[in-house]
Amino acid sequence: MRVEYQLQVEQVVETLKNDLPMLFQRDIFYDIYTQDIYFEDPVNKFKWKFNYRIIFWTLRFHAQLFFTEIFFDLHDVAQIDEETIRANWTVRGVLRLPWKPRLFFNGYSTYKLNKDGLIYNHIDTWDRKPSEILKQFLEKGGNI
Repeated sequence: MRVEYQLQVEQVVETLKNDLPMLFQRDIFYDIYTQDIYFEDPVNKFKWKFNYRIIFWTLRFHAQLFFTEIFFDLHDVAQIDEETIRANWTVRGVLRLPWKPRLFFNGYSTYKLNKDGLIYNHIDTWDRKPSEILKQFLEKGGNI
């Protein structure tokens, strides 16, 4: 493995470690992604950095609008092979509703790197279906 490539990958891992826990509070650093980044999660699928920026803006906007508390708990970020990084995380929050329903789900992000060590593919996997997550909005809340 090239030294320059590995140094770039280490920088990407450090950037993800810094960005992800704060993604509901502030914008992320986009220089680690290619222009034609592909993103997919259980409800979205798109390509291009412009759209990628919009999804993160939307997450921050909705977090502030719909939640009194929201957290992106990053458990770990690691390079799992030469061209793959995986981040394990939990999203938890309290919705801004009188019965204070809780949102909680786990997931992981798989990032694929090109030959320059930039992320060109980001796939999120959740531990439950979106419909199961939405059902949480109807339940009376508790502690997060």
